[in-house]
Amino acid sequence: MLPISFIESMQGVKGFQKEAFLAAHVHDIPVTSIRFNPFKKKLLKQLPLAHQLDEKVPWTSDAWYLKERPSFTFDPFLHGGAYYVQEASSMFIEQILQQAIPQPEQEIVLDISAAPGGKTTLLSGYFKNGLVVANEVIKSRAAILTENVIKWGADNIIVTNNDPVHFHRLPAFFDVVLLDAPCSGSGLFRKDAGAIAGWSLENVHTCSLRQQRIIRDTMSVLKHDGLFIYSTCSYSTAEDEAILDWMVQEYAFEPLRIQLQPNWGIVEVRTTQQEAWGYRFFPDQVKGEGFFVAAFRKKSAGIQPVFRLENNLTQPPGKELALLSEHIQLPENYRVFMQENEFRAIQNHYWQPLQQLAQQLYIKKAGIELGSLKGKDFVPSHELALSLLPLTQMNNVEVDLETALHYLRKQVPAIQGAKGWCTISYCGLRLGWIKVLPNRINNYYPAEWRILKD
Repeated sequence: MLPISFIESMQGVKGFQKEAFLAAHVHDIPVTSIRFNPFKKKLLKQLPLAHQLDEKVPWTSDAWYLKERPSFTFDPFLHGGAYYVQEASSMFIEQILQQAIPQPEQEIVLDISAAPGGKTTLLSGYFKNGLVVANEVIKSRAAILTENVIKWGADNIIVTNNDPVHFHRLPAFFDVVLLDAPCSGSGLFRKDAGAIAGWSLENVHTCSLRQQRIIRDTMSVLKHDGLFIYSTCSYSTAEDEAILDWMVQEYAFEPLRIQLQPNWGIVEVRTTQQEAWGYRFFPDQVKGEGFFVAAFRKKSAGIQPVFRLENNLTQPPGKELALLSEHIQLPENYRVFMQENEFRAIQNHYWQPLQQLAQQLYIKKAGIELGSLKGKDFVPSHELALSLLPLTQMNNVEVDLETALHYLRKQVPAIQGAKGWCTISYCGLRLGWIKVLPNRINNYYPAEWRILKD
């Protein structure tokens, strides 16, 4: 049963059809959708979930509805980052990007409230030559975000763990800002009973104030003519249309109208005060959950940032770099730096932005963690195995499904491999490391990530 006060608050909202909306929450089963990893898909010997693919999500490039929800836990492709399970409505972000920035280059993008990582990985795939800063203020959620970014494998994502207000130290730094704002969560009613129990008009008001605070704290970071995308999983106009009006009134924003296809079922709205465009997703009209999104161009002149060029990221000594090169050969366009005694690598054109970010923010993850040196021995990181970096100097063992699942449970796989460090691969997708010793094999899959279900 949905809250009566919620139903009453929706009367008069464009597109709201009470009986159909209620029926969708009683009778309809929420759909499941996945988005393929464009970096890893080309490496695969087999298409993940091929027998489960139903139809494409129409507003994004390579995402699919599934015929039914499988047991993702037992799919090595998920653990290796071949795809991301993401709600279809929220993938509309890509359609906005296609229309607003049809030819992406080396944009610097901020996902200000990024966990668990669905939109971050979407941004990473769209801005393949750009840099995505994925921020999450809550420490536990930042850990989940980091795990999903590691599985994605791309090195164009920097994870930060900061309050949004800290970003004011980076004026006019970003070309794109995405705020998927914390909200009252009415768009999740079909999937989360807790969202129904926790919904109230008071919480809607509290969330709207929080949303304004985050926007106010991050407004200065966007460049002139930069793109700002605002989204919620709420149907409430106080968190949607009212926020759009407030943004246009308070700041020099130009609302963007996004072209829709009639068969998508998305409801286009225009606010009464500032005539800003917004897009609402009702589950009785689209194949997806509740969602609201709007896009703007910033038209005020930003303050040009002035950064010190001092290097506060540790550089490894030449002797250690020489030892490292004996174990792993990086492409020429990469450079190595240190973070907490771990070697990390990042592409050269991301280096200066990373330095500037590191001077102002807490960096939880940047580039790809390569591993560490124990004397003259190199201990590779799990992150390296899941990355896109070529590991031609390392041995690899291709395994079948049963063996892959044994490995992901952190059991000792029954395989034959050359002595030393080896990557384990399933259908061309690297899953992690083993070390083959004379009398045994050690499984180095992270204990906290292992499959616990039988």
